Amino acid sequence: MSHSSEAIGASTRSLHADDALNLVTDVAPPMHVSTTFRYSKDPTQLVPAADATPSDFDPTSHIYSRMSAPNPTRFEAILSSLLHGQVISYSSGLSALHGALTLLNPRRISVGDGYHGCHGVIALFTRLTGLQKLPLDCPPDQLEKGDVILLETPVNPQGTAFDIASYAAKAHARGAYLIVDSTFAPPGLQEPFQFGADIVMHSGTKYFGGHSDMLCGVLATNRDDWAAQLKSDRLFIGTVMGSMEGWLGVRSLRTLEIRVQRQSENAARLISWLDAALHAPNPTPDSDEAAVQAVLGEVLHASLQKVEGDWLKKQMPNGFGPVFSIVMKEMRFARELPSKLHFFQHATSLGGC
Repeated sequence: MSHSSEAIGASTRSLHADDALNLVTDVAPPMHVSTTFRYSKDPTQLVPAADATPSDFDPTSHIYSRMSAPNPTRFEAILSSLLHGQVISYSSGLSALHGALTLLNPRRISVGDGYHGCHGVIALFTRLTGLQKLPLDCPPDQLEKGDVILLETPVNPQGTAFDIASYAAKAHARGAYLIVDSTFAPPGLQEPFQFGADIVMHSGTKYFGGHSDMLCGVLATNRDDWAAQLKSDRLFIGTVMGSMEGWLGVRSLRTLEIRVQRQSENAARLISWLDAALHAPNPTPDSDEAAVQAVLGEVLHASLQKVEGDWLKKQMPNGFGPVFSIVMKEMRFARELPSKLHFFQHATSLGGC
């Protein structure tokens, strides 16, 4: 099934985009744990690796798991359909960013405050290559050809959004590239390629995994040369996704659309209730509104953002990310609240069911 087949719904593509890889009669894909695979017994089918071209590689035939393996290949096939680009999977979200920066090798990177792990990867490149870190809203003339804007939207942990199209225009006007970290807005909520992203990145540990039991990173690109180079680089950096994780990822993607939409809808209702309670005029004593106002200072989420123009609704037409933040009036409230919740796990990460 081609990933350009937009007449077919996302949930159906989640179930069938890997049908071409069905070599067994199992309805549920089997788990392949082998790290090495037999060559063809037909000598005419043997092509020296140094002479091979992309067309020589059959996605149903594998050599060594650091190059490709059945379960991660299925995972990539499904996500290529959902992300509208060629997907390369990695062992974690940070190894995906490492792959993107290795590919582009920028001299400067413009980035917001966002996820601390990304800043750790950038610091590693600064140590190795002298990569200079610039603020996200740096003047355009500080960027040069080949530089990178890394835009996380919605941003971790607030859940607020940035205008992808405006940052794409800023990057491309200077010959720079835009990487969009769309982890907090999985497919169905945001399509960064529509607004000018050059590379789309996800920590697949979150919504793609969806069950808090796998590590994974993903890059997507619409450039054949970039996809080929990313795969070649991954082969030697060694940050491949494990076969077990690939199998878990395929299991998870089958329900991605319904999980994300339900999580987004549930979050929207909770955010709306909290915001209404926070701004209720003259609440009566002992009411929910009075309790909320006594401890809560602010609710942060894309659905509550005040923006100029209609870019936010265009960028996220089907709902906003399931992650939001609340700011408590006192530090002790923030420290104590998680331990008093019944249905939320006080644990790192997001996206789990």
